[in-house]
Amino acid sequence: MHKKTIFQRDFILVAIGQIISIFGNQIVRFALPLYLLNKTGSSVLFGTILAVSFIPMLLLFPIGGIIADRLNKRNIMVILDFSTAILIFLFYVLSEKIDIVPLMAVTMIILYGIQGAYQPAVQASVPALVAAEHIMQGNSVINLISSLGSMVGAVLGGILFSLVGLAPILYVSVGCFFASAVMEIFINIPFEKRKPTGNIFVTGFNDLKESFVFMFKERPVLWKVSLIYASINLFLTPLILIGFPVLITRHLGFAPNAANRLYGYAQGVVAAGAISGGLLAGILSTKLKSRASPVILIGCALSVLMGGIALQTLKGSMEIYIILVIGGGLLTALSTLLQIQVITNLQILTPKGLTGKVISCVICLCMCTIPLGQFMYGIVFEKIGNSAYLPFYASGLLMIGIGVFTRRVFYGIDRLIEQQTQ
Repeated sequence: MHKKTIFQRDFILVAIGQIISIFGNQIVRFALPLYLLNKTGSSVLFGTILAVSFIPMLLLFPIGGIIADRLNKRNIMVILDFSTAILIFLFYVLSEKIDIVPLMAVTMIILYGIQGAYQPAVQASVPALVAAEHIMQGNSVINLISSLGSMVGAVLGGILFSLVGLAPILYVSVGCFFASAVMEIFINIPFEKRKPTGNIFVTGFNDLKESFVFMFKERPVLWKVSLIYASINLFLTPLILIGFPVLITRHLGFAPNAANRLYGYAQGVVAAGAISGGLLAGILSTKLKSRASPVILIGCALSVLMGGIALQTLKGSMEIYIILVIGGGLLTALSTLLQIQVITNLQILTPKGLTGKVISCVICLCMCTIPLGQFMYGIVFEKIGNSAYLPFYASGLLMIGIGVFTRRVFYGIDRLIEQQTQ
C-alpha cells in the first residue's frame, strides 16, 4: 500500500465514517442524560447512571482489542454502527411505554458498551493504514474528527433539545449511524487472519495475558503512564462531565431552556478545545517529547483552578459561566494533546500484532477511574451547596502534585523511543 501521506482513500473513508458516527453518538449521549436531569432534578441519579454506563465500556475495551486484532476491523465498525442505529430506534419505540429511568440506564449501558468495542478497532486501524512516521498525524486527525463531531453534536443537540425536545435528536442519531455503517462497507483495511490457540475463551484469555505481560514486564512504563492519565479521568474529566450540567442547569440561576442551550454551547467549547489539542498534536508531531507532559498536566490543573476562583469570587451567573467554559476548553485541549501523545508512544513501542490489545488495555486503565469520579462528583454536587468551588480547588492542587512527581516516567518514555529508533 502506498503510504507516503496519511490522505489515502481508506484512511479518508475511516475518517468520514468517524465524523458521521461520532456526531450521531454525541447528540444522543448529550440529550439522554440531560433529559433525565431535567426530568428528575437529581445530580446523584445523573452521576450514577453515567458512572454505571461507563462500566461495560471499560469491560469491553480489552475484548474489543482482542477482536480488533483477530477480525477485520472494517466489519467490526459496520456491525457496531448498525447495532447502535437499532438500539436508538428501540429506545424511541419503548420510551412512551415503560419507565424512563430503567430504560435510560439500559440504553446508556449498551450505548457505552458498543463504544468500548468500537474504539479499539478504529485506533488499531491507524497503524495499518498509515506509515510509521505518520502515526501521530493519523491519530491527531482521528482525534480532531472525533472532537469536531462532538462539538457540532453538542451545540446542535443543545439547540434541538431546547427547541423541539428529544424525539428529533433520536431520528437524526439513527440516520447518522445507518449512513456511517453503509459507508464503512467500502473501506479496505489490511488484515491477516490469525489462527485461534484454543476455544474462544482460551484464546481471549491468552491474548489478554500476552498484553498484560508485555505492559507490566517488557514495557512497564506503559502501565505507569496509563495510571497518570487515569488521574486526569478521576479528578478532572468527571468534574466537567458532572459539574458543568449540574452547575449550569441547577445552580447558576438560568431559565430552563436557556440553561439547556448554554450547556450545549459549553459542550461545544469543550469539544473545540479537543479540536485545538488535536491540531496542536499534528503541528507538534515531530517536535513534542514526552518530557513536556508534566507541564501539560500542570496546565490542566490550572485550567480547573480558574473555575474554582470564578465560583468563589464572581457574583454574575454569566461571568461565572464564561470562566468555567474557558477553563473547560483549555483542560480539554491540553488533555487531548497528552492523550494523543500517549497513544502515539504506545503504538511506537508496541509490536503490530499486539497493538489492538495493548491499546484497549491502556485505554481501559486510563478510563476505569471515570465512573468512580462521576459517582463521586454526583454526590459532591448534591451535598456541597454554595461551596461548589471546593472540588475545583482540590482536584487542581492534586493534579499539580501528580505533574511534579511523575517527571521520571515521561523521561523514561523518551529514552525508550530514542533507543528503538537508533
